[in-house]
Amino acid sequence: MSQDSSQPDTAAEPVLSLTGAVKTFGPVVALADGTIRLHGGEIHALVGENGAGKSTLVKILAGLYHPDAGQFSIDGRPVAFRSVADSKAAGVSVIYQEPTLFPDLTVAENIFIGRQPRGRAGLISKSVMRQRADALFAQLGVPIDPDRLAEGLSIADQQIIEIAKAISMDARVLIMDEPTAALSGVEVDRLFDVARTLRDRGAALMFISHRFEEVFALTDRITVMRDGRYVSTVATADATVEDIVNQMVGRDIDQLFPKTPAPIGDVVLDVDGLTRAGVFRDVSLQVRAGEIVGLAGLVGAGRTEVARAVFGVDDYDSGSVYFRGRPLPSGNTQKAIDSGIGFVPEDRRKQGLVLDLSVARNATLALRRALAKFGLISGSRERRVAEEWTTKLQVKTSSMEYAVSTLSGGNQQKVVLAKWLATEPALLIIDEPTRGIDVGTKSEVHRLLSDLAGEGMAILMISSELPEVLGMADRVVVMCEGRVTATIDRSDATPESVMRAATQSLAHAASGADS
Repeated sequence: MSQDSSQPDTAAEPVLSLTGAVKTFGPVVALADGTIRLHGGEIHALVGENGAGKSTLVKILAGLYHPDAGQFSIDGRPVAFRSVADSKAAGVSVIYQEPTLFPDLTVAENIFIGRQPRGRAGLISKSVMRQRADALFAQLGVPIDPDRLAEGLSIADQQIIEIAKAISMDARVLIMDEPTAALSGVEVDRLFDVARTLRDRGAALMFISHRFEEVFALTDRITVMRDGRYVSTVATADATVEDIVNQMVGRDIDQLFPKTPAPIGDVVLDVDGLTRAGVFRDVSLQVRAGEIVGLAGLVGAGRTEVARAVFGVDDYDSGSVYFRGRPLPSGNTQKAIDSGIGFVPEDRRKQGLVLDLSVARNATLALRRALAKFGLISGSRERRVAEEWTTKLQVKTSSMEYAVSTLSGGNQQKVVLAKWLATEPALLIIDEPTRGIDVGTKSEVHRLLSDLAGEGMAILMISSELPEVLGMADRVVVMCEGRVTATIDRSDATPESVMRAATQSLAHAASGADS
């Protein structure tokens, strides 16, 4: 009987095997038992909460870290990667959660950096490089101009470029760390098609995601980690979400979306006819005290751009923003902060944190003026405020003086939240609140948002995860192609109604073309 290509032969020699890997940083044990075996012709999920050791394990596979102990082999032969170059030479390619593009290079130059095709005279051939980049994007089904600079690209486009770069290297082992975190449904489907094609050609793929619907839709096997240790490996077909969650967190999660009813008060934010040429137009919405309003739509719908304009990061051309009945000026973030607005951005590492600064300093960045006395800030006062909020949010760190870059993604998100909650805002704008964080932390963030609404805070939540929008929002404002296409009450919000509104303009365009 011929073997189904979707079912790997796990009795065969794995392409990559890491067993019992240990990695410590001083007194901190980042990895106590890193174990994974990747076979050709399979897509293998690696799951676990933030802090479970997944990132450390990936960095060992990538050659960034050398394990203190353990066995590491490729095709049954022991290896000891001392650099990223060693890993790539062995056929291992990693796509990280956070893009690492050079902003001053073109898209094509980023894809082929260090591997630029050359012409007859030995000079770099930009035309060949452009053609190859175009072919890669055609394979991914995404129109990106190879000649445009990487600077200013959306996270979704940056992720796609990283994926194209990995595909161009014909890697035998492809490790994808949250590659779909900022992709639309159509882009995710295309990526999955590419991943399955690579699998069917015999490549070994490792897929890291906190989205269980993706794990169960795409992968053949699942390895679970907890607290830096290997827990289990199971065939995806034999697993359930409940089983995996329980193994990940060591406890039952009764409710991922712990939304509790809250009394709805007066209008806090009133946006009327907001327009920015070429970006969004005639956007109107309201958020009331005690209310969570979900801003939904596909990637590129203009949700983040509207939030940035409301907060004053970007100017707008026409329309008005009223906060507590008073007009807010365009392009003035300090006025927005002073008025009582907090803004948790989509890209926490680049826009929400200063990675080299301490946890304490990051948690109080929005309070610098309030904490200062005669132009000086007391370190003890700073730590006291930071400890209050990081304790409330259960930020896991050994010291408030550690650089925030040392924290897991979920804990970094909590520090960004602490920074803004310390200002005691009346309105919290939060863009992708659980992007790239584990299921346990997601539940904590959702519970926090529900509690804040219960205390009377107005919350505008932007999310690309439809279950999150439906689970947490009292009302859903849907955008498509820069405009609001529907406002749906919680009782009427369904996946079908939201997606219909999110694709309304696209559907109209298609029907117009058909006619």
